[in-house]
Amino acid sequence: METRLFPSIGAELSLLGYGCMRFPTLPDGKIDRAESERLLTRAHGAGVNYFDTGWGYHGGESEPFLGTVLSKWDRSSYFLATKLPCWLLKDPDDPERFFSRQLERCRVDYFDFYLAHSITEKNYEILNATGACDYLARQKAEGKIRRLGFSFHDRPELLERMLTEHDWDFVQLQLNYLDWDLQDAKRQYEIAAAHGLPVVVMEPVRGGALATLSEQARAVLNKADPESSVASWAVRFAASLPGVMTVLSGMTAMDQVEDNLNTMTPFRPLSDSERAVLDEALALYRSAATIPCTGCRYCMDCPAGVDIPRVFSIYNQARIKDSREDFDGSWRLLPESARPDACVGCNACVSSCPQHIDIPGRLAEIGAYSRERTE
Repeated sequence: METRLFPSIGAELSLLGYGCMRFPTLPDGKIDRAESERLLTRAHGAGVNYFDTGWGYHGGESEPFLGTVLSKWDRSSYFLATKLPCWLLKDPDDPERFFSRQLERCRVDYFDFYLAHSITEKNYEILNATGACDYLARQKAEGKIRRLGFSFHDRPELLERMLTEHDWDFVQLQLNYLDWDLQDAKRQYEIAAAHGLPVVVMEPVRGGALATLSEQARAVLNKADPESSVASWAVRFAASLPGVMTVLSGMTAMDQVEDNLNTMTPFRPLSDSERAVLDEALALYRSAATIPCTGCRYCMDCPAGVDIPRVFSIYNQARIKDSREDFDGSWRLLPESARPDACVGCNACVSSCPQHIDIPGRLAEIGAYSRERTE
C-alpha cells in the first residue's frame, strides 16, 4: 500500500482511506455489520490505516459500528477521523456535547483527525457563533484532537477566509476530474496548496458516478487501458495531485476494496497522455447532461416524502445510457408519493445540498420528463 508522509502532519498515512458513509446495508437499511467488518478487516490487513466517519453517517450508526471494529485492533495501527456536525450546533455547550459523545461512540480517548463537517457560509457562521473553533482548538491543545481540519463545500473565497482566520492542520476537499472545473475544485486545491495544507480527498469517484460514466466515455478509457477499471482512473487522478495525503473511498463491496487496493499497490501517477485520455472521456460524459448528485442523502428526509437521491439516480442512469426505456422501467417501481410531483417547494433541501443543486428546479424538470411518455 502506497503511503504519504507529511512533516506537518507527523504521520504516515495510507494513500487509500476508507470512507465510512457507504457501508453495505441490510434490507431494513441498517449496516450489514458482518459484511462491513469483513471489508474493513481486508482493507486494514492490506495496509489501509485511515478511517473516516461522521456523526450522521448511516443515520448515526457509522461511528459506534466503526468504533466497535477498531477496538479490536492495535490503536497504533490506524488513524481515526470524524466530524463535528456544524448544522446541529445551537448554543455554546453543543460542541462539547457532541465531541464527548463521539469519543464514547468511537471508543477512543482522542481523535487522530477531527473535522468541522460540511463547511458552507452558513455553517461557518454557526461555528463562530457557538465558539466551536475555539473549543476545538482547546481540545487539540489537550491532546484529544491530534490534527484539526474541516471538510469544505462552498466558494473558494470562503476557503481563503477560513484558512486566514483560524489555524488548521489539513483540509478535506471534493476533488475529482469532473468537479475540477465544474465546482472550482482546482481553485480550492490551489488555495490549500498556497497555505501549505495537506488535502484529504473526498468524493474522488463522485458518489460512484465516475465508476460508471456513459458507454462512449467508458469505451475511451477501456481502449487506453483494458486492464484497469473505470473507477481507478478517477482514484488515480485525485491521488496524483501533489499535497494529497489520502484519498477516501466509500467501499460497499469486496470487489471495490480489491480494485482500490490494486490501484494503490503500487500506485502509478497519471501520465500526461493518460490525462489527455481522461479529458476526452470527460467531454463525452458531460454531454449526457446528468445532475451532479453524489447520493450523500444530506437532503433527506424530505418533508413531502420525495426520494430525492433515487429520483436523480433514475434520471442520471437513463441519461448516461440514453435510454428512455430504462427510465420508464425504474420510474414504475418508484412510489408515486416519492416522485417529484409530491414536492411542495419548501426548499428545505436546498441549503443541505453540498453540491448546491437547485433541487426543486431539477425535480420539476424530471417530473415534466416523466410525463412526456404518459400524457
